Amino acid sequence: MRTLTRPGEPLAGESTDEISAYCQDLFAPLARSDQRRWGEVYLRGLLHASGRRTPSNISEQVLGRRTAQPIQQFVNHSTWESGWIRRQLAEAYTATAAPRAWAFDEVAFPKNGTRSVGVARQFASTARRTINCQLALATSLVHPQSCLPVNWHLMLPRHWDDDEDLRDRAHVPHHERHRPRWHYLLDSVDELLQDWDLPQAPVLADWTMESQVEPLLLGLEDRGLGYLLEVGAASHIPVGRHPVRVGVHHRAPHTRTVAEVAHALLDRAHREVIAWRDAPAANVRRSQFLAVRLPGGPAAPGDRRAAGPAAGGRVRHLIAEWPFGRPKPRTYWLTNLPAEQLAETVALAELRHHSARGCERLHREYGLGDFEGRSFRGWHHHVTLVSAARGFHTLQELGEEAEAC
Repeated sequence: MRTLTRPGEPLAGESTDEISAYCQDLFAPLARSDQRRWGEVYLRGLLHASGRRTPSNISEQVLGRRTAQPIQQFVNHSTWESGWIRRQLAEAYTATAAPRAWAFDEVAFPKNGTRSVGVARQFASTARRTINCQLALATSLVHPQSCLPVNWHLMLPRHWDDDEDLRDRAHVPHHERHRPRWHYLLDSVDELLQDWDLPQAPVLADWTMESQVEPLLLGLEDRGLGYLLEVGAASHIPVGRHPVRVGVHHRAPHTRTVAEVAHALLDRAHREVIAWRDAPAANVRRSQFLAVRLPGGPAAPGDRRAAGPAAGGRVRHLIAEWPFGRPKPRTYWLTNLPAEQLAETVALAELRHHSARGCERLHREYGLGDFEGRSFRGWHHHVTLVSAARGFHTLQELGEEAEAC
């Protein structure tokens, strides 16, 4: 690997040996030396190639010659498991900095055709409109100085379940089917809890475009996790007694919208004026926040949903940002974190915006949307390697901060 040329300009203090050492550790689970070699070539291209990060451009700028076929084979058809690399990346990150939260963000991949895996005309909440795209759920490890997407789920549209021609062309595994978004999120949580050696952290997610919130809340509480979910004014939440389970389904005896609950309860809420620094502009903002306990009370004794120090018990609160001079709140959250720590909760909410900006950065700087293949496996390989490329710079930055301290 020492014969590889360096594309572009390296970052300050970055060396070829550092990239090779990083790749040696990251790709150690790959059984074959040719897989490890092409993994490093692809990662170097994602880090430094100019223009679109396609196999042709990467091979030309990293190797000095156009050798696209082996790279295409490595990304699209090689049988290495994405999960191995993702776990390596996540554990390297947590060994350097303990995450303050697990953040879940929708990521849209606009497409022109109809054959790439998971493509459909569908509503993308990040674009606030219906576009022809793939939709993915990214799982990021976040703390105030950095964030890193470490896990990915491609959310299949419903019509992909029954179109065997589409599925065969994209090599979609039989078990991969359309599921509700909350199901994808809980699947990712289970991977982090059961398969990866990661410390638990509160869950952050933007649920403003989802009308039903309860299945996700119950799933996170079942797992003993704390959460802070941004919800929309029209989102429905149960009121009165607790929801009951019917088989694998959840049924609430009565629901109301967040706006209706806020109108009924916020006059008795705890109020606090909080100042925080808006990360993109570095401006200090001040606003009024209100927190109110939702009807229903804590879990019954012995309910395992109350277990776990991160879960904050079974008590749920509605938090609203209500800027002075406005006729109604601007933003709502549902949480089971301690309501008396409102300033800390607001700071946690800002971290979710940090993770969303991190996903946008993958598009701008690491070629997240440049994958030209159509297969399910190829898509997962590409997004995994994009995360790994970002991980190289993130771990460098965290190491420099640790040395400075």
